[in-house]
Amino acid sequence: MAKVSVIGAGSWGTALSTVLHKNGHHVIVWSIIEDEITMLNETREHSLKLPGVKLAEEIIFTTDLKYAMEDRDVLVLAVPSPFTRSTSHKMKEFAKAGQLIVNVAKGIEEQTLFTLSEIIEEEIPQANVAVLSGPSHAEEVGRGLPTTCVVGAKDKKTAEYLQNIFMNEVFRIYTSPDVLGIELGGALKNVIALAAGAADGLGYGDNTKAALITRGIAEISRLGIAMGGKQETFNGLTGIGDLIVTCASVHSRNRKAGYLIGQGYTMKEAMDEVKMVVEGVYSSKAAMGLSKKYHIELPIIEQVNQVLFEDKPAKDAVRELMIRDKKIEHSDLPWE
Repeated sequence: MAKVSVIGAGSWGTALSTVLHKNGHHVIVWSIIEDEITMLNETREHSLKLPGVKLAEEIIFTTDLKYAMEDRDVLVLAVPSPFTRSTSHKMKEFAKAGQLIVNVAKGIEEQTLFTLSEIIEEEIPQANVAVLSGPSHAEEVGRGLPTTCVVGAKDKKTAEYLQNIFMNEVFRIYTSPDVLGIELGGALKNVIALAAGAADGLGYGDNTKAALITRGIAEISRLGIAMGGKQETFNGLTGIGDLIVTCASVHSRNRKAGYLIGQGYTMKEAMDEVKMVVEGVYSSKAAMGLSKKYHIELPIIEQVNQVLFEDKPAKDAVRELMIRDKKIEHSDLPWE
């Protein structure tokens, strides 16, 4: 049995607490929001973000960060990406040397262009930081539906230890040394999912969505490889796998926000309607910053930015993508 604390009591953090408890670990869940912790203690259910998933009496819920972090084998950082830096800053005081922290959020910081693990390492330099990601909606994980994810870590021993912590008969975990590729796939697929949702909102069909998914993974791979990520990662669970589920699922907040934008909502109106953090909105500008830094064309992501921040009609963005200059699909394939 391991002592594991989940820092963040949103839908994903709550779902993972059920996995960890089922695996026999001692689980504490922390939130800065007092009303949230009161609700979880009183009802043993997150009725706002994970309704219908009953939480075991043995799981401890607290607002005391020092208590949540004291003498813990693993800390699972599950706050939304815009709060990764501020939460990590609070955690630094209580983190022991070599503290194992697993980030499970997805995003890129707009101001610095840092991945979330880079933020954590900057704020908590004494920590050993790993990531967990993949096609894994909290609503399904909380219900115990079969799911696969990847743990990324700098060393194999850490990755295999975390694989053992999280894995069970319905939550299968793979390991990978490509932490950067895992994080980029997880962050950038949210931006493509906004485009896929907008296409749905406009009434377009499966052909359009298939085009966005396949050309979207091409964009993610081009940028990710330029930054040092591996093609195998973008071909795997945290690349194409996560992109498919986020573009297609009714559970996807990014797809839902995109759908509303396709229906004519503004970005702010769509985010207000979703009522949860739409991480693709925050990663969109960062993606364009990385595009400029690494001189990589990202036509879909560029159009998403124009729709989000320049009030460009989604229909015009799709048309502009369709009439771009003629291209060859794979430039390294030779002609006979």
